[in-house]
Amino acid sequence: MKKTILSLASALALVSCAEQAKEATLGLTEEQFGTAEYDGQQVKLFTIKNAQTGMVAQLTNQGAKLVSLFTPDKDGKMGDVVLGYATAQEYANCDNAKGVGEPFFGATIGRYGNRIAEGKFTIDGEETQVEINERPGKSLHGGTKGYHSQMFGVKEQTENKVVFTLHDADGTMGYKGNVDVELAYELCDCGGLKLTYTATTDAPTPINLTHHSFFNLNGEDGAETINDHILMIPAESITPVNPVLIPTGEFMPVAGTAFDFNTPHAIADSLESDHIQMKFGGGYDHNWVLSSEPNEKGLRVAAEVVAPKTGRKMTVLTTEPGVQFYGGNFLNNTQVGKSGKTYPKRSALCLETQHFPDSPNHDNFPSTILRPGETYNHVCIYKFEVVK
Repeated sequence: MKKTILSLASALALVSCAEQAKEATLGLTEEQFGTAEYDGQQVKLFTIKNAQTGMVAQLTNQGAKLVSLFTPDKDGKMGDVVLGYATAQEYANCDNAKGVGEPFFGATIGRYGNRIAEGKFTIDGEETQVEINERPGKSLHGGTKGYHSQMFGVKEQTENKVVFTLHDADGTMGYKGNVDVELAYELCDCGGLKLTYTATTDAPTPINLTHHSFFNLNGEDGAETINDHILMIPAESITPVNPVLIPTGEFMPVAGTAFDFNTPHAIADSLESDHIQMKFGGGYDHNWVLSSEPNEKGLRVAAEVVAPKTGRKMTVLTTEPGVQFYGGNFLNNTQVGKSGKTYPKRSALCLETQHFPDSPNHDNFPSTILRPGETYNHVCIYKFEVVK
């Protein structure tokens, strides 16, 4: 395959991500993502396409982020369904806490996705203290230099696939052991975006990798809320949290509560619930314990979402035991997106397939400890179709 390298005439002539994707032809394109450098490396933007489905995705090596994802609606119109920024500099400003924004738009999350209480855990009798980056007293998404703010290498590029790599050095954010990660993004013929994670280590370490795209199936440019989206999560329980969003270690049945999405219904239906867990999260920001059975490939349904307005349906499949449903509670009209519009509260949702938050501190949760000689494997597919 011949790779097409595109350059921009100047930073001032930077074409928006949406326009680049609409104009993309079959085959991989790689180009400079503005004029920005990050950690001394050039930020790249990769555009991949699936000829069979017509889906287009844009990815950057800055945090192995998904910048744009174009899928058809019920009228065949292509639209971008993930929130994000138009320039690499805007991503960098958020990653480095230099501006108002959302640092996790489309990001790869690691070494440990979600929260760890007091940033502490013990493995084989040895306590580890990692960075506390969320108050009060929590480590969130691997710390300020988590994977979302690191530069990834590129191992493989094809028309519909990019494989990113990262060497996560011993001691980064306090984590012990060198970890080597590969993440493949692939637009597969099933109509989905498939993410395949693998990782190895030279010392015992917790690892919990996930993807943090903010989805709005009506399209990111409208900045409408996702409250009309119809959601289904096959789960009999959640891992309830305390007032600072750390799991209590219990399993709370969802039956008869605002957390029961076994029967699909609009997200808005339960947002006004006075359930204490809704108060703690400011809405939905919880881990569901999946009860669906894995198929022959080890994949289980984590969620299904339908936008009645556009007819887009997204099914989330995973090899993981849980999914974090976050309802965009902290979006607040200060994040200016790719279309030049701000993102209001609950204008997107996240469905992060994962092991459970704070697992290293709860023996009754599935283990997240990776040891030398073992390989971490995680597959997540965001599959799209249209319902009329």
